[in-house]
Amino acid sequence: MPIKHDLGKIVLQHPKGPSAEVLLYGATIVSWTSPISAGAQPTERLFVSAKAALDGTKPVRGGIPVVFPCFGAPTHPDHAKLSQHGFGRNQVWKFDGVVLDNQAGVSVRLTLEPNPEISAKYTKAFHLAYVVTLAEHQLSTDLHVTNTSVGEDLEFQALLHNYFHVPSKDVSVGPLKNLNYYDKTEATDEARATAKVESRDRVDVKAYTDSVYDSAPGEYDITWPAGHLHISTKNFKDVVVWNPQAEAGSKIGDMEAGGWDSFVCVEPGIARGFEILGAGKTWVGQQVISVKL
Repeated sequence: MPIKHDLGKIVLQHPKGPSAEVLLYGATIVSWTSPISAGAQPTERLFVSAKAALDGTKPVRGGIPVVFPCFGAPTHPDHAKLSQHGFGRNQVWKFDGVVLDNQAGVSVRLTLEPNPEISAKYTKAFHLAYVVTLAEHQLSTDLHVTNTSVGEDLEFQALLHNYFHVPSKDVSVGPLKNLNYYDKTEATDEARATAKVESRDRVDVKAYTDSVYDSAPGEYDITWPAGHLHISTKNFKDVVVWNPQAEAGSKIGDMEAGGWDSFVCVEPGIARGFEILGAGKTWVGQQVISVKL
């Protein structure tokens, strides 16, 4: 099964047609194609803004960026010098080789370790390995975080910022009913920090939505009239549902006009609180995205 690696990008190609493209910059997956129905030609599953920077000058607006070691604005003292969402999505990762290459699928591993740019703002010892696996109807992403220090805990957040190419006016996400969530669209700090309880059977994003669901089930269905995706996760205790709609999207410099009509973000991660990883230990967060035909 061919794997192409050049010009800062890795292209994975499945023999039955599906493909994936991963930038070394940010380990960001910028394309994933798979059939929309049995026997159909592969179609793009990820949204990338037409105004996204793909040259390594800033994080990519779209695809699947890797968020590490903080989600949103830094709140932990170890992260005080970092920008929003940390550095995982705006560092050049190393292509570390092919993990799997057979008729079932193809898999590659990228790695990231401290470098002078990171160490100037973040002094913790770590090793990241990101394994991307393409199958005929699935895309899997496994983030391995290793604490390489001697005797110090590593406290971090991590999240996979999935932008799915769907009609935002028609899409819904579930099951999230009865979960506590935090509404980041609220006007005050107090309101944003106050838990709400989700009452809807299916969550839509017809209005500006930025909701962090705490202790979520780890299994999510994304449905719209023409399609159905399923996400299965391990060790990502939270999930974020986001779409800025015009209210906030029009203020995002690298968002194409009307781009908010073409995606929903459903983002498994550790978004509230911190994973505490002992010295020499490894944590693995996984998601498997499946196309339901």
